[in-house]
Amino acid sequence: MAEYAHPEVLVSTDWVAQHHKDPKVAIVEVDVDTNAYSEGHVPGAIAWAWNTQLCDTVRRDILSKEAFEELMAASGINSDTTVVLYGDNNNWFAAWALWQAKIYGHKDVRLMNGGRKKWLAEGRELSTDVPTKAARTQYKAAAPDLSLRAFLPQVQEAQTKHAAALVDVRSPQEFSGEILAPPGLPETCQRGGHIPGARSIPWGKACNEDGTFRSADELKALYGGEGIDGSKPVIAYCRIGERSSHTWFVLKYLLGYKNVVNYDGSWTEWGNLVGAPVEKGPAAASKAA
Repeated sequence: MAEYAHPEVLVSTDWVAQHHKDPKVAIVEVDVDTNAYSEGHVPGAIAWAWNTQLCDTVRRDILSKEAFEELMAASGINSDTTVVLYGDNNNWFAAWALWQAKIYGHKDVRLMNGGRKKWLAEGRELSTDVPTKAARTQYKAAAPDLSLRAFLPQVQEAQTKHAAALVDVRSPQEFSGEILAPPGLPETCQRGGHIPGARSIPWGKACNEDGTFRSADELKALYGGEGIDGSKPVIAYCRIGERSSHTWFVLKYLLGYKNVVNYDGSWTEWGNLVGAPVEKGPAAASKAA
């Protein structure tokens, strides 16, 4: 992992196996399928539910600073705790949680490379025990760093003025407008397609078969082939912001591109927006071709 621009934000399954009892390390599972944790998890890991604990369900927003502080305090996490996140679907919502932790300034937060998939494939120890609740802390978060997040006006400006590269990380079928959302996932929109000018680079192309991230050289070739090389600001989006958190993590921490933001309004916002332009059809040929 030393090949990456910021290797300190990744740990291996071996590292987790060796450190999951360390009192200075908090292991947190965040799954798309919120029942997965109860079927077996890394011993000592706690669970955060993305749909209740990592969002404001009334405002359709990420956690407020106060809500993030409450989550961390109730989880027994201090500002100097090493937080290691992992989950199913190659860390979709684990990356979403990491993105929010970075917004609120937690200094040491990492992903377990390969996530739940790799841990299971390696036949590592699983527990169905929910760990004893950790002692509550007095967690203080930083003011939100909104330089990591894109809101609708910024995306509209990027689309009309070509102020940033738009990277659509959804499946080719979602990008073309053939489907509105992956099968079984209810959050959707009224129109299919993509933001005009966006490049189609599905998030899964950043991963190997075992769920780990591809090498730095492979990632540079993947994104560089679509004109994404760090020379221009990048806005990543998907459907609700979790898959684009994964791509945001890749571009910002594994490749070290400085100006990368996650548009968590994503397609459920743009695809429902009155008057917003939409393109349909498959991705155009690569800009680098």
